[in-house]
Amino acid sequence: MMISIVSPVYRAEKILPLLVSEISKVAQKIGQDYEIILVDDRSPDDSWKVMKELSATTPNLKIYRLSRNFGQHPTIMAGLSYAKGDWIVVMDCDMQDQPKEIEKLYRKVLEGYDIVLAKRTVRIDSFFKRLSSRIFYKTFNYFAGIEINNEVANFGIYHQKVIQSVLKVNDTIKFFPLFVNWVGYSSTSISIEHSSREEGTSSYSFSKLLSLAFNVIVSFSDKPLKIFVGFGAAISFLSTLLGIFFIVRYFEGKITEPGFSSLILSICFLSGVIISCIGIVGIYLGKTFNQTKNRPIFIIDEEYE
Repeated sequence: MMISIVSPVYRAEKILPLLVSEISKVAQKIGQDYEIILVDDRSPDDSWKVMKELSATTPNLKIYRLSRNFGQHPTIMAGLSYAKGDWIVVMDCDMQDQPKEIEKLYRKVLEGYDIVLAKRTVRIDSFFKRLSSRIFYKTFNYFAGIEINNEVANFGIYHQKVIQSVLKVNDTIKFFPLFVNWVGYSSTSISIEHSSREEGTSSYSFSKLLSLAFNVIVSFSDKPLKIFVGFGAAISFLSTLLGIFFIVRYFEGKITEPGFSSLILSICFLSGVIISCIGIVGIYLGKTFNQTKNRPIFIIDEEYE
């Protein structure tokens, strides 16, 4: 039995020694073989330098560096592709996901689950971060037609078969929690302790969350297209009723002057609707085009095992 602990790394040079130390402690306490896999998402600070220093003194630590900044979720996928454990833990590197909670997740998964997710019942984040996260998941769940709890993120323990299924999802846009939700298997969640960041601030600003939500929604759902089709149909129906109304008014002799303003207003409004619809279709075509390129989602530059 082996446990793999996978963590993407970005702007974490001062946190990494504590992270590796705490993970090693809890893994030794569990008493199973283990490996720690850290993947540097081409962090601009000295994270890679620190990772190499830790690798020289920590036998169970394997480190990888991407060729450029690919983003958090492609970096997680990179780490998962190298994990050899029967059970695989995914966690962030900022110490908000507490390594000591891995033992609690592991004990729970032994009850017969394939997935145990860590639920942040009490989040130690700023009001703005909690609000932006709630808006992100509300918007995402509505458009994607699924239900992902905003108290759950990447932190959890997963059976190897779950991770193999996640790695087979061939979408260009990667979003680990969504893929875990989509592949199924028996799962549960438990409340864990959530802590404040040991260093720095989150790299996910509100605009980045919106961008991520938009990309994932367009990649995973056709609901925006259906909404615009319904909207276009509603506009056409209302226009027909309005046309009948004005024809009746004309034969009643109650329209004496042509309505130039209303005509221009109608043209502008419908032009906006048409351009929006074309734009949405164009975005989907662009995503389809990118998918057909079949580019790798990450490239490994250096590795030390």
